[in-house]
Amino acid sequence: MVERKKQMSRDKVSRLVNWGHWFAFINGLLAIIIGARYLETVGYPDSIVGWGYLALNTIGQFSFLAFIVYLVVLFPATLVIPYSKILRGLGAFVATAGLCTLLYDTIVYDDYGMHLSPFAFELAWADLNALLRGTSYIITPLAIIAIELTLANFLWKRIEKIQKRNWGYKVVAFVGVCFVSSHLIHIWADAADVSEITRYDDAYPLSYPATARSFMESHGVEGTSAPQENLPKNTIQYPKAPLQCKADQTQNVLVIGVNSLRADLVDASTMPFFHGYAQDNQSLTQHLSGGHQYQSGLFSLLYGIQGSYIDVVETHKIKPLMPQQFASQGYDVGLFTTATSSEKVAENPAFHDFEHHIASSEDGSAQADIQTVTEFKRWQAYRSNPWFAFVNLASPEDYDTPVGFLGIETVQADKSLKPAQKVLFNQYRQSLNFIDQQIESIVQQVPEDTLIIITGISGKVFTSNYRVASKNLSPANVHVPMVIHWPNGKRAAAKHTTSHLGLAPTLMSQVLGCTNPATDYSAGRDLLQPDDETWVYVGDKRTFAIYQKEEITVIDRHGKYRIYDRNYEKRLKKKMSAPELIQVMREGRRLFNN
Repeated sequence: MVERKKQMSRDKVSRLVNWGHWFAFINGLLAIIIGARYLETVGYPDSIVGWGYLALNTIGQFSFLAFIVYLVVLFPATLVIPYSKILRGLGAFVATAGLCTLLYDTIVYDDYGMHLSPFAFELAWADLNALLRGTSYIITPLAIIAIELTLANFLWKRIEKIQKRNWGYKVVAFVGVCFVSSHLIHIWADAADVSEITRYDDAYPLSYPATARSFMESHGVEGTSAPQENLPKNTIQYPKAPLQCKADQTQNVLVIGVNSLRADLVDASTMPFFHGYAQDNQSLTQHLSGGHQYQSGLFSLLYGIQGSYIDVVETHKIKPLMPQQFASQGYDVGLFTTATSSEKVAENPAFHDFEHHIASSEDGSAQADIQTVTEFKRWQAYRSNPWFAFVNLASPEDYDTPVGFLGIETVQADKSLKPAQKVLFNQYRQSLNFIDQQIESIVQQVPEDTLIIITGISGKVFTSNYRVASKNLSPANVHVPMVIHWPNGKRAAAKHTTSHLGLAPTLMSQVLGCTNPATDYSAGRDLLQPDDETWVYVGDKRTFAIYQKEEITVIDRHGKYRIYDRNYEKRLKKKMSAPELIQVMREGRRLFNN
């Protein structure tokens, strides 16, 4: 009798376990239906390869999430309280909570571009009224709980029939193949830079697709890069309204952008010419780059929009409006830069409207900068039309100087620097001194009525480790000089906070005569006017910082954040300021076509 009761108990538990597996599987299918909302934000694939990967990844990911919820919640409950009515009710409640959370995550992702996390939840909670519109947030959970109760009872009554059909192993095998195959395909796509696949990396919650890049880089193997013909459907409306631009008069405009130029080292001993030039002209002393790396810094300078748009701009080959407007108004538009491959410059949509002059870097970036300066002088000397030129100097990024360069005396480095950093510090100063001479050579050559802007693309931290530098959002990597020489002689130093995002609206309104509000084409404002915004966005989509008056909030793509003081020296034990960060997230989605 005792053995019979034990057997009946085991059979009952076994039936409940089977019911739980099928209940989890069907909820995985329901999750797929809700998860389709993510694709409305990210965009649908346009190729068979893209659709194939997306199908495998979607089935595998949401089935995996549903099974994890079952394994963590329902399976232990099955062993502790093996009563079908209780478990069916508990299962319906847990599934409803999970699907409602997933539905809420799709709303947050569509609005902020990130999944639920402590950071995103705090933002969403502060902005709840804007996110949840109407009464659907009440009706939807009621509808889901009704569906779940019906599904739980329906499965329980038919679980024995389903077991007899032996579908379980086939379903498990199918889901397993989808899950593993999607990761294997992603490894290949990551190694080959197949953006049609890798652009879905962050689309689904708790998705961590396997990659090959870090393994390959550690073994000195570079992934191949193939141009992608298939573009995502979602893009940005840039500008938001047709531009109305017509300049009353034309004047030459020169922008000198120096890679890795820190503001705190523009002093009389390191860069004597530039230091004096800044005092004689308009110097923006509280200027921030829009990025902490070359790509995001250059993007913010030419496009005037947040780095969160970099991926979609590059995917769709969207050109910056500022050089496009110069070209349309009859300017000769020239780019003078250094590149390891001319193809990279040609493929970059930021440089599409420029006439390319690319110096070879085979003998080092300093020698290439000399070629760049020489070529610019030759080019501008023969212009009969007004011109807009962007001269990009790269030596400080590599701590490089030409052979035989005498330079300046070394100085005592900050005691907080490590021995290797102290060496880099003085070598960096030598490079800046060399660049100072190149800037002087350029400025003395151009006509007196030329509008000249000199700035850093981004700042510099003293390390040879690219990974460390790429994650550093400190003022050393972001605070850059910006000096503007106005032909009419404006000299006042601007002490209000400015950023690269303001260059495009400044030139388009002051030089090109654009009458549109800056919000039509930029996230910045005219550099000459104090901005009423209380924050500046720095970085790209994956890692960025919000610079405010008293603090710096650094956020990664998973929503984890840390708050530092303005000197980036102390982590503050406080919560983020939700109102400003809601504005940041809104700005990062404002230009998208929804």
